[in-house]
Amino acid sequence: QVQLVESGGGLVQAGGSLRLSCAASGRIKRIDFMGWYRQAPGKQRDLVATITSGGPTNYADSVKDRFTISRDNAKNTVYLQMNSLNPEDTAVYFCKAGLVGSGSVVGYLEVWGQGTLVTVSS
Repeated sequence: QVQLVESGGGLVQAGGSLRLSCAASGRIKRIDFMGWYRQAPGKQRDLVATITSGGPTNYADSVKDRFTISRDNAKNTVYLQMNSLNPEDTAVYFCKAGLVGSGSVVGYLEVWGQGTLVTVSS
């Protein structure tokens, strides 16, 4: 009853940019944090960036100064602006939200999106 839908992935050349979006919908009372994680083939899923409802952000060292996370609280949407992409950024990017549900969705939940593929060619 709560879902995250990502968009914006695709193929880009090294040095290029992409912007990912993730919209949360459903029985949501409050979203505490939203973030992006990525998983390259054969590797574990790693943190890329997170942002809380109040605005503080956290980035993986590998993306600092290249990626920017932002959030539109009114739209329950988080964005990831990715600049200066390199082949090492190739991965499936997953959105995650920590939220409090409403109605029949009770308590605190952590929800994942289905992922969007980002491929950076050299």
